[in-house]
Amino acid sequence: MTLRDRVAAETATAGDEFRLRATDVTRLEAFSDSVFAFALALLVVSTDVPATTAELFTTLREFPAFGLTFAVLVWLWHMHVVYFRRYGLDDAVTSALNALLLFVILFYVYPLKFMFTALYRGFTGAGWSITFGDGRMLMAVYSAGFVAVFLMFALLYGHALRLRDRLALDAAETLITRATRDAHLILAALGVVSLGLLTSRSWWTVPAAGYLYGMIGPLMWWHWRRAKKASAALRAIEARA
Repeated sequence: MTLRDRVAAETATAGDEFRLRATDVTRLEAFSDSVFAFALALLVVSTDVPATTAELFTTLREFPAFGLTFAVLVWLWHMHVVYFRRYGLDDAVTSALNALLLFVILFYVYPLKFMFTALYRGFTGAGWSITFGDGRMLMAVYSAGFVAVFLMFALLYGHALRLRDRLALDAAETLITRATRDAHLILAALGVVSLGLLTSRSWWTVPAAGYLYGMIGPLMWWHWRRAKKASAALRAIEARA
């Protein structure tokens, strides 16, 4: 059993109401896994090998920033696994959207790591080594990548929703598909608002554009709370039928 299969099996037994339609890892998934692995490799090789003890300690101090970047990439990979295990799609539209998603993720690696490193240095007092203008540009690049990643996931789920008859999605699966698409759209919209703030040159817009991402948790809690209520109502209707 591959890692994708194990992750999918655990997802299926964790209260998920989804039937997994993919039985074997497709060439599209295998290619995607290799791209994710390459993205992780880029993350590693972007860190210079320490030549002195001082450089080693500096690298170790910044390990939390590396760990956060690694965690985000693994999170994106997990979402990718769940999608392809749920729907098992490998048509032309899915392949094109998947290729765009992978392209964005490869582009996203360096800005993501730089962002976490800069934030970590700022919070730990290790030195904020970028100017206001550079910080504004960095936040814009980060937000653009954030929007692109979650827009691609939203389009993938929207495509699966359009194929719900072909996939034989039941009412609960259709609800989950729509809710997941909408969750990704909410996240993409958050990134758009962040970009909108950066169009102003006021000093407060850069930190505000960053702090805005603190809304991810509350927004996702609100959204999935509503989705769970809708799912419970659907089960109640089906039970009475």
